[in-house]
Amino acid sequence: MASKKGNRIVIRLKSSESGHTYTTMKNRRNDPSRLELKKYDPIVRRHVSYRETK
Repeated sequence: MASKKGNRIVIRLKSSESGHTYTTMKNRRNDPSRLELKKYDPIVRRHVSYRETK
């Protein structure tokens, strides 16, 4: 039997200032749109906006 697709998927968050990325998981049902968070960027050494990429 085939298992059904889960609601949680792995996504990559890319920095708006540099090429740094984070990986995290999100719930497809609760957050259907693209995720945007403020996280620490070690390349520019400050908190910047990170957006979800494919």
